[in-house]
Amino acid sequence: MSGGSGTPVGANFMRQRHSWGYNSGGEDLEDDACSKPMPSTPSIPRAKTWIEIMENVLWIGSAVFIIYFGDWHSNLVYLLWHDDRIRRIPLYLGFGGVLLSAAYFVYTSMSISGVRKSNENWEILGGSALPLVTLLGLTSFCLFTWALWPIWSFLTLPLVFTLFMACMVISPYLISGTVKSQPEVLRLD
Repeated sequence: MSGGSGTPVGANFMRQRHSWGYNSGGEDLEDDACSKPMPSTPSIPRAKTWIEIMENVLWIGSAVFIIYFGDWHSNLVYLLWHDDRIRRIPLYLGFGGVLLSAAYFVYTSMSISGVRKSNENWEILGGSALPLVTLLGLTSFCLFTWALWPIWSFLTLPLVFTLFMACMVISPYLISGTVKSQPEVLRLD
């Protein structure tokens, strides 16, 4: 063993292994120390840049504007309850699709939150239903557009998309409040 760092022994350097769990079983192979996987460090969430914060404020501000001003005569909530121009069946089906999608995401986040090996559980829970939830979301978007078209006509598309993006910006804060992180548990597997 020559070159590299370690403890000097004469003109050569000796390689030392300082791992707690290292046991070579009496064999001193060069590749043995390098073949063990290193434990991953926990990921530290990075701070948001001011551009990301401004984008989020823009989406939320636009949604508040849409909800508050509605069609300039009354707000959006009043319109959804009382306006006869809205097609009711597509509106209710769209709300049903949004509720089913939200229920699925809350269910998966609650069932996966306490488990450390998340890659296995995402394959079990998310792999098979994710295309269905995506299709359900697209169908809900189309149903909302069709239901609200008589009021805003071509402005319905950006209106519904803005409300969707505002929900996407707000939803991590709503879900993280309901999901409590599990205490760190020493595992032996």
